[in-house]
Amino acid sequence: MKRALVTGGSGGIGAAICRKLASDGYHVYVHANQALSKAEQVVAEIVAAGGSALAIAFDVADAGQTHSALQSILAEGAIQVLVNNAGIHDDAVMPGMKPQQWSSVIDVSLNGFFNVTQPLLMPMIGKRWGRIVNISSVAAITGNRGQTNYAAAKAGLHGATKSLALELASRGITVNAIAPGVIESAMTENVFDKDTIKRLVPVGRAGKPEEVADLVSFIASDKAAYISGQIISINGGMI
Repeated sequence: MKRALVTGGSGGIGAAICRKLASDGYHVYVHANQALSKAEQVVAEIVAAGGSALAIAFDVADAGQTHSALQSILAEGAIQVLVNNAGIHDDAVMPGMKPQQWSSVIDVSLNGFFNVTQPLLMPMIGKRWGRIVNISSVAAITGNRGQTNYAAAKAGLHGATKSLALELASRGITVNAIAPGVIESAMTENVFDKDTIKRLVPVGRAGKPEEVADLVSFIASDKAAYISGQIISINGGMI
């Protein structure tokens, strides 16, 4: 059985990705930072549906903690599908942004990508097959007021995606980023009302976490072996 790791797997989009990959036949490591109980709940749902999963907790921004946690996973074998979904918001317009707001968002989304991905590469290369999917945001493409830190982190992820794809192309490993727009979640419910969504999104609704998960599922499949180094938008026609 191939094995997948989804960082930020306890959140809305992450949980949908975990459930979908489990239904595709992967043993899924559902990652959380502090919300281990939520990750365990996702695992329980997967197991109840006949899938295989395990919850794991570590701070992706902490290189030492991440390395230690990943070594325990690698002791069981290589990770063949990695979904870098962990990310945080700490929004403020740039003139009023505190240094900590800048650094914490960069640490999770961009430094976290390195901390998680780098230790997994050599074992993945040894398998001569792998899929790395980085979850980005429409904000990295268009920019977004009050999210200079978040847009910068995710745009940096785009450059890393394209460069790593070139490095791994000959090893049977693809690297892509998926950039969602407005997706249904507890957070977006408090930010976007229905009228705002209809104004922002040409299809007139927010996307569903399951729609993002379906796209991840395809990118992680053998059918997508010729797709690498791409930034794939899923945003209802926003751009």
